Parts: sequence; structure tokens; C-alpha cells
Amino acid sequence: MAIHTSSLEFSTPGNCEIVDITGPVQEKLADSMIREGMLTVFVPGSTGGVITLEYEPGLVRDLQEAFDRLVPRDRPYHHDRTWGDGNGYSHVRASLVGPTLSVPFREGRLALGTWQQIAFVDFDNRPRRRVLIVQIMGE
Repeated sequence: MAIHTSSLEFSTPGNCEIVDITGPVQEKLADSMIREGMLTVFVPGSTGGVITLEYEPGLVRDLQEAFDRLVPRDRPYHHDRTWGDGNGYSHVRASLVGPTLSVPFREGRLALGTWQQIAFVDFDNRPRRRVLIVQIMGE
């Protein structure tokens, strides 16, 4: 079994920005020359997450609003009292979503559904430079 590890780098404005990373992830898969197996995207950090969704403006906004309802920004968080950085809600949201997504692939193509894309969600309260790890395992 072959293993290929690379990274994706980009900047985000934070504040629940949702970035479609399907194309760059598929490019990493193509570069690996591995045809069958499993691809994992990992966020090193505690204020970002990786999801799948139908990446269209209405659903992106629906999801952002859902996060605002589930984990509001304007309530006190113990993390904020500890660190004073005001991003306690960011950590809670990221913990609910998780830092990892695994997607099988075959014939060098991600096995995503017709309307399914891979997205990074930046929950932090400030702009960030993000580096995601893409690890591909297979034959």
C-alpha cells in the first residue's frame, strides 16, 4: 500500500467562512498517482473543521445561520474567561464538526455524490492562514 501526504494552504477571513476545497483535494489525489483507496483531510488546529455539503450559496448561508443558532457568539464561554481571546464559540463549533474527513476514491476520482463537495469551515473570530493535511492511502 502506498501513502502520499501533502498539504493545502490558503487564507480565510474567519467568522464561519466555508471554503469549497473539492478541486484542490482532487488535484492532490491526481498528483499522488494512487488509483484506489482512502483520502483523509485533517485540520491541525482547534477552530476549523472539514465537512461535506452541497456547496451552493443558499445552503452555505443556511449552515452558517444554523451554527449561529446552535452555538451563539454572544454568550459567555469559559474558554474566553481563561484566554480572553473571544473565540470560545469557535472551539465549540469546531469540536462539534471535527477536524477530519475521510473519502474513498476509485479510478483516481473521489467517490463523492453528484451534489456533494468537500469544504473547510473556519470558525475562528479572525482571519487565518490555514494549512490542511491531505493523506492518501491505497494502490
